[in-house]
Amino acid sequence: MIGKYPAKLDDKNRLFVPAKLRAELGEDFYVTLGVNCGHRCLTVYTAADWEVLSQNYNALPISQRAAATSLIFMNAAQCSPDKQFRFGLTQFLLEYAGIGRDVMVVGRAGQAEIWDAEEFSRFEQENLTPEKLLASLEAIGL
Repeated sequence: MIGKYPAKLDDKNRLFVPAKLRAELGEDFYVTLGVNCGHRCLTVYTAADWEVLSQNYNALPISQRAAATSLIFMNAAQCSPDKQFRFGLTQFLLEYAGIGRDVMVVGRAGQAEIWDAEEFSRFEQENLTPEKLLASLEAIGL
């Protein structure tokens, strides 16, 4: 998944799935807590990726399942967009990520993220430096 898509929450806390992400996300996907470079956001997983996360979680020893990792599952929402490609977000998820009416949906390789638009702008400005971009390119082998 790639790109960034400005959006707005409606009065019922529903968000439209960006047209360019619809096929990649599929009919069912999962939204849960996320964090990127110290900024809170929401992470969106396809059903297939969620299944892998679930299997990895279930393979952990019980002592590790009780840690913060379990919060990802406790606070997740399974989403099935309606015919207008809208899906709802829980109040807890919106509050966790500080999401107001204006939203930015961004692709992040195999996942997507949902950000409050102002918070995403701060994140982007902090990370759009030559040094950080170079370090990122080196980390992915470019």
